[in-house]
Amino acid sequence: MSTTRSPQELKALVRQAREFIDDVVIPREDLSQAKNRDYLLSTGKELRALATAQGLTSPRSAAADGGLGLSWEECCAYLEVAGRSFLGPTALQCAAPGQPDIVLLQALANDNQRERFLQPLVAGDKRSCFAMTEPAPGVGSDPRMLLTRATRTDSGWTLDGHKWFASNGAIADFAIVVARADAGVSLFLVDTSTPGFEVLRDVPTMEPFDLGGHAEIRLNQCKVSADALLGEEGRGLDYAQLRLEGARLFHCMRLIGLSSRAMHLAQAYASKRTSHGALLSEHQMVQAMVADAHIELHAARLMTVDTARRLDAGESLRHHSSMAKVFVSEAVNRVADSAVQITGALGISEDWPLSMIQRFLRPFRIYDGASEVHRSAIARRVFKQQLDA
Repeated sequence: MSTTRSPQELKALVRQAREFIDDVVIPREDLSQAKNRDYLLSTGKELRALATAQGLTSPRSAAADGGLGLSWEECCAYLEVAGRSFLGPTALQCAAPGQPDIVLLQALANDNQRERFLQPLVAGDKRSCFAMTEPAPGVGSDPRMLLTRATRTDSGWTLDGHKWFASNGAIADFAIVVARADAGVSLFLVDTSTPGFEVLRDVPTMEPFDLGGHAEIRLNQCKVSADALLGEEGRGLDYAQLRLEGARLFHCMRLIGLSSRAMHLAQAYASKRTSHGALLSEHQMVQAMVADAHIELHAARLMTVDTARRLDAGESLRHHSSMAKVFVSEAVNRVADSAVQITGALGISEDWPLSMIQRFLRPFRIYDGASEVHRSAIARRVFKQQLDA
């Protein structure tokens, strides 16, 4: 899917994206409007139009579909730049969950599904959500607990269940619903306007600049056509894993960028602020925090690039994507926490973006699999396969 692009061309593209994010997108971050969805959606739409005019949108989509056709490895630098701003991924059309959903649809959608769902999603004319998580006792970290049912009918399927934390669900035009059919877990494409598909509420969370919310959804005798089935019946968990591997990497790339920006702000502050007769940047404890942040970000980038290369090579990378997700999700939080600590009271205020960056990063240790679940899976694979460290 990737296009042929020289290292010099990629470097120029990333530089162009960096200038767009720094000069156009970041100045549009109005911190006072961080919870105003109408403002965020309208601003995101304006920025996406500007980015499209510069040819900067949809990095993973094929050139034939209007995207940049970047490889996974090429995306590492590009999405890190996009992630420097809360609004950057939306502007460059690589925000979650839309971008991971695009990857899934590109792999599985039939011709009709591509026309109805994939093409409008790539173009930014429709929004998607991925509806898997359920309230207790339904599915959370353990996919075996899935309760939502898909019953085959003469005309298609009937879906019944209860979902929540469906990211983007508050504004989605369609959902990819995970449900249990007779043959096993399966995926279904459902227009959110379908009778029986009801958004109960948008679950409030700690995140600022959350454009699409985390919807609680009720599926009550929601009838869809036979063509709503995405891929093969019974292979939903394999497909969900395919989506999650890419989603985890996208999160790693973007959030490395946001935490890097946090440390950049802290460094600038420490280079000007005087305390106890010296600049903060001259205090060894501050220097240690800055040094550790750069070490962690360097390691996070290397781990993400290595996993991306494996994905480009078509390798099975459940083990490596889990390790990358755990390490990067925790590293970016440590970096942001140090940035807040260095900047003191200003860091925890909402006069500056640092406290919002920290709140934005914190859920990544839970999204796409909690760190504890990944660690357990990593260890089980190690013992089962006797992997060398």
